[in-house]
Amino acid sequence: MPEHARTPVTIVGLGSMGAALASAYVAAGHPTTVWNRSPAKAAPLVERGATHAPDIRDAIAASPLTIACLTTYEATLAALEPAAAALAGRTLITVNSGIPSGARAMADWATGHGARFLDGAIKNVPAAVGAPDTLHYYSGDRALFDEHETTLRVIGGDTVHLGTEPDLAALYESAVGGTLLPALLGFFQGAALVTARGLEASTLVPYTAKWLEMIISVLPHLAAEIDRGAYDDPQSSIGIFHAGIAGDTEVAADAGLDVSWHAPMHELLRRAVAEGRAEQSIAALVEVLRKPAGEPGV
Repeated sequence: MPEHARTPVTIVGLGSMGAALASAYVAAGHPTTVWNRSPAKAAPLVERGATHAPDIRDAIAASPLTIACLTTYEATLAALEPAAAALAGRTLITVNSGIPSGARAMADWATGHGARFLDGAIKNVPAAVGAPDTLHYYSGDRALFDEHETTLRVIGGDTVHLGTEPDLAALYESAVGGTLLPALLGFFQGAALVTARGLEASTLVPYTAKWLEMIISVLPHLAAEIDRGAYDDPQSSIGIFHAGIAGDTEVAADAGLDVSWHAPMHELLRRAVAEGRAEQSIAALVEVLRKPAGEPGV
């Protein structure tokens, strides 16, 4: 990248992800300023060429682009509040966790102080920062995204603009992230099951990976059913999943496993069957999710 194209960048927050972002920019030759509440975390980055700004005001003033990588929108606001005046005319991108309402409040706060704002989400682990297939997505001002897209691709090659509404990144972060813990719990349950027989959890990995690939392969079909609101030509029916409840429970009991985390999923299946949906696609569970238990008419 030509020297003139290397936008100076400030990274606010040096947890594992923030440190990975800063490292990627240093490695790519961007003048990189870092700030963290605990200054000691900056030392390894300074050794590699970053500049440490002990004062958040100086950190913001050092670069036209600041990427804040803290835990929540509340933590980001708390860190940036003393430097609010320094944000005027600069770009702020947040990549913390949070919900859409937090992103909207953050956007209002930033633009209210004269900053240009994008919200973002990093959909991978710190070790993947900078890889060409690492997914990052952003929402907000399209022109601002276009202006900084090349710089943003330094930290993830699969860089996407979701739309101009500032909370879309947080919305998709919540929507996509909802698959993580259930998937991990399913793997951990399987690991508990096989290790109870003296087998190693690592023996599950190739088969679980193939199973996840199968799930990936059916997502477009399930999504199309949901978008049409038509569930009467199922590849897998709710009734099949409902019939499996007893077997799941018996296997767990035989192995002495705690599978209480299944209870709310089984309840969704029972509600769907009670609504007459047994022959419908498993995708019809989205209709049950849209009607929380206990609401009138449910």
